[in-house]
Amino acid sequence: EVQLVESGGGLVQPGGSLRLSCAASGFTFSSTDMTWVRQAPGKGLDWVANINRGGAGTVYQDSVKGRFTISRDNARNTLYLQMNSLKLEDTAVYYCATGSPWGGYTKLSPGTQVTVSS
Repeated sequence: EVQLVESGGGLVQPGGSLRLSCAASGFTFSSTDMTWVRQAPGKGLDWVANINRGGAGTVYQDSVKGRFTISRDNARNTLYLQMNSLKLEDTAVYYCATGSPWGGYTKLSPGTQVTVSS
């Protein structure tokens, strides 16, 4: 069974940092492109960052470029999202997903809340 479990969400002040982790199991993680997506209050799902299976290729939404870094550790079957210089508009539920925005997602994690507030 494919399982994705995130950790690391929480409440942070504007300008602060958080690191999300996503532990994967039940599939060949090292052969799977991965994406972080988010859903802000009252809005639909929006992809944030994508990383290819080897980890060398990354793509970011313009809104997070230069502030967020996606990475992965294939030996630990874990995906990461380092979020720096957080803004109020980054408040959302964050999900890790198998797949890509252009190829489609096959599995989403339960989601973790990130709240940026002063």
